[in-house]
Amino acid sequence: MSSLDSIPDKTLSAGMVIVHFDGQRYRLLAMRTFSSWDFPNTLVPDGEDPLQVATREAQESTDLGDLEFPWGDAFRETLAFEDGSVTRYYIAESKSTDVTLRIPPGDGGEEDFEDRWVTAEEAEEILPPRLGLILEWALQQLAAGTH
Repeated sequence: MSSLDSIPDKTLSAGMVIVHFDGQRYRLLAMRTFSSWDFPNTLVPDGEDPLQVATREAQESTDLGDLEFPWGDAFRETLAFEDGSVTRYYIAESKSTDVTLRIPPGDGGEEDFEDRWVTAEEAEEILPPRLGLILEWALQQLAAGTH
């Protein structure tokens, strides 16, 4: 984990790696906007709690209201971009796989957005390299879990 307290004037986004245990293995919810795959995330407004922001964004963008946090408030941040911005990811579990994507007005049509429950191997194939640390960390957390 890293702390933004030691990095002044950095932009923080918060996101959620949403997982679902299908009885045999975990699947991760990957979301595509245009040609880029990621996990749900958004900018954290000044003074707001990153975990609450990540949870709200995950629920609003997927319509998954049953998120649970068996891994607590553990997080991992991406490496900083050139502008110093980072995204902090948490892990949540959903009992449901019924995703209804919220498409922001004016951001294209339904063909520009997609969600997919993927295995770890599939996630490695579609997620951008910058999320490699996040995926590796999430898989370590899942391996240490209770299922």
